[in-house]
Amino acid sequence: MEEKAYKKGIRAWAMYDWANSAFATTIMAAVLPVYYSSVASANLTPADATANWAFTTTIALILVALMGPVLGAMADFTGAKKRFFTTFVLMGVTGTALLFFVSTGDWLMASVLYIIGNLGFSGSIVFYDSFLPHIAKPEDIDQVSSRGYATGYLGGGLLLAINMAGILLAPENLTGLMTRLAFLSVAIWWLVFTIPLWRTVKEPPRRIHAEEAGKNPWSASMGRLAQTFKEIRTYRQLLKFIVAFWLYNNGIGTIIVMATIYGTELGFGMTTTVGTLLMVQFVAVPFAFLFGWLAKKIGTKPAILLSLGIYTIIAILGYFLQVPWHFWALGFLVATVQGGSQALSRSLCGRMIPKSKSAEFYGFFSVSEKIAGTVGPLVFGLVSKIMGGSRLSIVSLIIFFAAGALLLTKVDEKEGIRVAEEEEARLMKSTEQAVAEAMLS
Repeated sequence: MEEKAYKKGIRAWAMYDWANSAFATTIMAAVLPVYYSSVASANLTPADATANWAFTTTIALILVALMGPVLGAMADFTGAKKRFFTTFVLMGVTGTALLFFVSTGDWLMASVLYIIGNLGFSGSIVFYDSFLPHIAKPEDIDQVSSRGYATGYLGGGLLLAINMAGILLAPENLTGLMTRLAFLSVAIWWLVFTIPLWRTVKEPPRRIHAEEAGKNPWSASMGRLAQTFKEIRTYRQLLKFIVAFWLYNNGIGTIIVMATIYGTELGFGMTTTVGTLLMVQFVAVPFAFLFGWLAKKIGTKPAILLSLGIYTIIAILGYFLQVPWHFWALGFLVATVQGGSQALSRSLCGRMIPKSKSAEFYGFFSVSEKIAGTVGPLVFGLVSKIMGGSRLSIVSLIIFFAAGALLLTKVDEKEGIRVAEEEEARLMKSTEQAVAEAMLS
């Protein structure tokens, strides 16, 4: 029975990847970028539309980066990870649904609603990720994280396929309507498939320091963050990993959010750009599982390093894109490493985090991810603006992959796990002390 409940919890957790990936595919990567460029920005030049999309993405990610650690620490202290998670889900669903009302020339409205939707999407993932160390056994964490990404690719790809069929098969005068209905479908899909997690995944146990008893959530949370910064040397290996992740994820995140609009700028039609993205979703499913298996065989770090080597090749080849089949081929290469690199990064981080501080530390992980997602598109947009095109923008991503890989080789995973386990034991003891003192008083 215990094993059955364990597997049910993992399935329910992984379903949120299925739910939110519809936003990642239809909104972030495929339909909205094209709609933003061709309809919402109809009164702008293609280069300006590309740059505005990059800057919009940057603003959304900065907001999440600023909030992540504070809200994470507060969620840990109050034992309210699920409530914070729910708040961001509903924010994202609302912003996404309202994209239905974006029409010709409404690029500013589209930007604002996208920021709201992205804020909800990215914020919810902070708390979603924080459940991972609690619902997965240590020996299963790579495979569970990979399963989440594989499930996400399948779900995001399925809804994208449905939406694209509706858009492409619709009469020309209804194409705009079908596109806006696609935005609405993402909101509904996201909301409905979040239900299994809400029903099945339990709120993780609350742990507090003895001295935190009776404190209000804000002061306790800020105190925790201050203490974490004071003890940052204790988490040296985790810190090195987060910086390494920050570096290489600049490249990964930029490829994800800018690929479709880059292809549009090069003159490739929707069939090529969105079709490639759709292919990526389904090809990525077995490769996400493959990287979970590979991590067991060669180790998590070597598997991530392999993916970064392939990403470097992708960035070089991106400069030479000329004809549609080039875009398809490059998309296939992206599919082989996209899920694996992200899933294993998430699980490697989870190993070096004290479970009772999972939301706080995944907040820092999110800061690394979002600042990376800020810098990458920003550099991409600036280079595109200066050069009047984006070919050199894609090449600039190589530096992020190389620097991130170099620092990752310096991370001592075993030492990071040891520190996390010692801190968790200390927190458990401190919680028992706080409870005992409360009973006596």
